[in-house]
Amino acid sequence: MKIIIFVLYNLCDLYSALILNKITKTINIIQMNQIKNHPNLSFRLINRITGWVVFVIASMTYLLTVEPTASLWDCGEFITTSVGLQVGHPPGAPLFMIISRLFAIFAPSPEKQSVMINCMSALASGFTILFLFWSITHLARKLIVKKGEEMTLGQMLAILGASLIGSLTYTFTDTFWFSAVEGEVYALSSLFTAAVFWAILKWENVADEPYANRWLVLIAFLVGLSIGVHLLNLLAIPAIVFVYYFKKYTPTARGVVKTGLLSLVILGFVNFGLIPGVIKIAGWFELLFVNGMGAPFNTGVVIYVLLIIAGLTWGIRYTLKKNMPIWNTILTCFMVILIGYSSYSMVVIRSISNPPIDENSPDNVFALLSYIERDQYGQTPLFYGQYYTAPLIAYEDGDPIYYQNEKTGKYDVVDHKPVAKFDPRFCGVFPRMYSTRPYHDQMYEFWGGKLNGPTYSVNGNMVTKPSFGNNMRFFFNYQLGYMYWRYFMWNFSGRQNDISGMGGIMNGNWITGIKFLDELRLGNQSELTDTMKSAKAYNKYYMLPFILGLIGMFYQYRKGRSGKQDFWVVMLLFILTGIAIIIFLNQPPLEPRERDYAYAGSFYAFSIWIGLGVLALWELLSKKLDSRISAIAVTAVLLFAVPVNMAAQNWDDHNRSGRYATIAHAKNYLNSCAPNAILFTYGDNDTFPLWYAQEVEGVRRDIRIVNLSLLSGDWYIDQMKRKAYETPGVPIKFTKDQYHAGKREQIPIQEQYRSAMLKDVMEFVGSDLPQTKLRYDRGTLDYIPTRNLVIPVDSAKVVANGTVRPEDADKIVKNLEITLKGNNTFKSGLMVLDIMANNNWERPIYFGIGMGTDSYMGFEKYFQLDGAAYRVVPIETEPSNIMDYGRIDSDILYDNVMNKFEWGNIKDPKVNIDYFHDNTIGVMKYRNTFFRLAAQLHEEGKDDKATAVLDKSLEELPFPQVPIDNILGFYVPLYYSLNQIDKGNTLARALIKENIQMLKYVHSLSPADAATGEVQREEDSSMRILELLLRASTEAGQTEIAQEIRDEVTRIYNPTQIAPVVPEGGKSIKDDSVS
Repeated sequence: MKIIIFVLYNLCDLYSALILNKITKTINIIQMNQIKNHPNLSFRLINRITGWVVFVIASMTYLLTVEPTASLWDCGEFITTSVGLQVGHPPGAPLFMIISRLFAIFAPSPEKQSVMINCMSALASGFTILFLFWSITHLARKLIVKKGEEMTLGQMLAILGASLIGSLTYTFTDTFWFSAVEGEVYALSSLFTAAVFWAILKWENVADEPYANRWLVLIAFLVGLSIGVHLLNLLAIPAIVFVYYFKKYTPTARGVVKTGLLSLVILGFVNFGLIPGVIKIAGWFELLFVNGMGAPFNTGVVIYVLLIIAGLTWGIRYTLKKNMPIWNTILTCFMVILIGYSSYSMVVIRSISNPPIDENSPDNVFALLSYIERDQYGQTPLFYGQYYTAPLIAYEDGDPIYYQNEKTGKYDVVDHKPVAKFDPRFCGVFPRMYSTRPYHDQMYEFWGGKLNGPTYSVNGNMVTKPSFGNNMRFFFNYQLGYMYWRYFMWNFSGRQNDISGMGGIMNGNWITGIKFLDELRLGNQSELTDTMKSAKAYNKYYMLPFILGLIGMFYQYRKGRSGKQDFWVVMLLFILTGIAIIIFLNQPPLEPRERDYAYAGSFYAFSIWIGLGVLALWELLSKKLDSRISAIAVTAVLLFAVPVNMAAQNWDDHNRSGRYATIAHAKNYLNSCAPNAILFTYGDNDTFPLWYAQEVEGVRRDIRIVNLSLLSGDWYIDQMKRKAYETPGVPIKFTKDQYHAGKREQIPIQEQYRSAMLKDVMEFVGSDLPQTKLRYDRGTLDYIPTRNLVIPVDSAKVVANGTVRPEDADKIVKNLEITLKGNNTFKSGLMVLDIMANNNWERPIYFGIGMGTDSYMGFEKYFQLDGAAYRVVPIETEPSNIMDYGRIDSDILYDNVMNKFEWGNIKDPKVNIDYFHDNTIGVMKYRNTFFRLAAQLHEEGKDDKATAVLDKSLEELPFPQVPIDNILGFYVPLYYSLNQIDKGNTLARALIKENIQMLKYVHSLSPADAATGEVQREEDSSMRILELLLRASTEAGQTEIAQEIRDEVTRIYNPTQIAPVVPEGGKSIKDDSVS
């Protein structure tokens, strides 16, 4: 009884202590959040409410401007793989797909699934802004409210005002808004970065309380989860480590250095050790149990996973029992990172089920490791490696490539990853100039200067190595200056347009909106054309966000020890999510698209300083006015000067709510094809939207899409041979043993025969007989024994199945004869030839209209233009250039472009058709197709239809909604030939106005600027169009228009009648019609 009383007494004592501690903590929180002289106001409550108000503003902005369907680039693929939980491109984003799938489930119809996923990005971005707001309030409060003091009303208003402006500025930044309205990984990745940074600040508030480490465990879990979205979130780790250090230790110079090194070690361990290492060790277990002990596939992986679970469980229990809190926290954090990382198990599970989209087919541990390590993209030198002039010495064998042999039940080594070895004389530290792709050498010299390194003899030729100075000039001028600083200033100063820049003064630059400052860098700004000035992406912020951020940066640094510590935390986040990414990516010149989305975290960090800049101005004004009035005044003025102005400037070029262009392009590709067709594509923008259209919206599932850039992968060939949707597999006769990794990767061409039947050649290449091989020092090699290939044509069959219309039967050739170019063909080309050899004219075969000439493999002389794709038909047509590829069946083409094609609301002037949509329209040659169809109809005497075709083109693809191109100039003479004089004159005058304005702009530039390639191309293009219009108007008897052209050009280039000095390089326009 005494024992029971004793126990109850102690329990009551403990319970009383806990209650007292809770009451004390609550009183401290209330005191800490009370507003001086305003006992009814709570900063904590107001802070939360204001944060949620900002969340609503940001979320509504994004939801109102979200794209209603798939976007270009990777969005179509991400949405498609999310809807069906399929496997996207390496290194994958399984958690993104799981969350996106959850949103897609609530779509009312299949075509609405894309907008639901886009809305997920919008809401994720709204939450990012919420965490940014709360992060700024935390940092701002530390700067102006001393510990133990009550906050004044003026301080509260200033803190909330600073957070409001900082968070709303980021809301309306160009880069973040762009990612917020499409189904891509970057919005969700930004949310994880924001949440992790906010969580470490929350930990800082309670670091000395019991159970504070739960915040560290939460951070570790978020880091683990973020691996399944994007690795950018890992770059917040060093900032987290420094927050921990500054809170737990007294900072010293040595301590800061050690902490910095430790943070980099942790970052490196997670990125280069944990993420691939867990999978790599699983591979060792798998080889041990499967190859070593004869166990079934995946036995080693299962045992390995069970050992990890058992080991972590024991370790956590042991450290808890032995009262080892640090080790317990470390093991718990490691465990939750692995739990988050386990989202990748979905990739393997779904790959095993063979979905229609299964990129790299990571269905076993070795394929998964290759998938996560992005092996298909190759390696980029970082800290030591070759320069672009380095001669290749040899390829050495790297890590083995394993093939899961179902017949033997073993993993076979079929090849090794090639490791390139270069001449060491041409290698160096921190190599930035390394790419050997076409034209990159010219761009390296453009940005890095003429090579001035040592020159060496290589096979009798003198080759110059870039100096370290060349290398660093390229790094600072291009990688840091052009590919980071330019993006940074887009977001905080202003943007010239959305056209991808190549280093010239006309496109892709940042601006200030202050004329004299812009003219220092970009030449005369007074003679910009109407199109330049009216571009939706011509956005001016007058450098106000940038200046405010600089003020906040210096203000935070100068606010005592705590301010300096927080400054370095934010600076670390800023550098590691900006400059560190630049170093890691090591971008070559001529990127296919702008890469600003990769640096959104850096812009997030700078927005914190923008908020603190508001605080600095408030503190300055408070010396003259009451602090409450100062807070309201500064917040009100800066609210309109910065975020409101940014919202007004950016709305039109970020509002995608009425744009359906991407799905329209995809449908046009598919609807150009006959039933049960095979359609060859090549790039992202002619493949991913088609996947989306078929998988998500169910459009033309009878067509089999074959992407040539993926067709070199054995995993992709496997998928092409399988049935998908409503289509059987493509007719590839090669077996897996004949095309798996390491087999027939590159096939040399030997001209042993003048020509041969394609089917016989494919049997020859696939044969294992020794007489079909070339011998070389490392063994034997398959080869193609002739350059000239023949495909027989069954004329009765192609007429019967509709490949050729009966009235064109007399045009059918006996054989298709193609000539292979170059010295070899790769596996992708070999598979195309195998498909062509075995199709036997059973299924219609098409090539996408936007592919390069090399991808057509010599079949272009047998093309028929059916819209957005060329059909292979047994009728020969010799094209004069790539714009003339394909004969035209006017009935088929007219029906497609006039009746079947969709245009995605392109013509609506409120819809932003950005550069990549303009580029897609150009790549798909829409205007050229309209022109060629109209010309063919005119030749056939169908003038009414020809006129309707031209009218349709100008209606659906109007200028300036879609920029002028050279093809548009040819519409004018065709209109004249169709006796549509008024329509021809109207178009001619619009073209004259735009091109004369361009010439005036060029003529206003300095000689140095006017002589640049970019400007010269624009000048030459305008002159060609004007010459064409002059000739056409003269021949049509439109003398008034012809004279107008002569007069305008004369005023610009030869103004002797109106100016005393003739400018250098005076020009005159050619009139070829009069001689």
